[in-house]
Amino acid sequence: MKNILVLCTGNSARSQMAHGYLQHFAGERAQVYSAGVAPHGVNPLAIQVMGEDGIDISHHTSNHADEYTSLPLDYVITVCDNAREQCPFFPSTAKKVHQSFTDPSHAPGDDRLAQFRAVRDEIKAYSQQFIEENVTSQAAHA
Repeated sequence: MKNILVLCTGNSARSQMAHGYLQHFAGERAQVYSAGVAPHGVNPLAIQVMGEDGIDISHHTSNHADEYTSLPLDYVITVCDNAREQCPFFPSTAKKVHQSFTDPSHAPGDDRLAQFRAVRDEIKAYSQQFIEENVTSQAAHA
């Protein structure tokens, strides 16, 4: 089983959505975690748009990246440039992957829900491809 950690700045939207989709696509083949370098709670709009696609992240918590430094990780995925720059040191052989997504919480009020949906869809496509390439195909070759 692979251990995957997704990082962003606040662990409120992008990393939470990626956490939900990566776990969904990986199933029992991976354990997914998410954290931030400055966590500030799960964004209600992230919960809403994920629920619209059948993924429940309402039970997720917003955690600090330091909580996972001793976990044996296979992958650390940063989903924003700030988290990549501030990524804490993980004393492991974890492969570091960076895929930046626009922060939907910075969209103007009238466009915020549409931006959350657009970023959700980008994260969904990325997550499915990531699992296929890094978890599913490796499991077939193991």
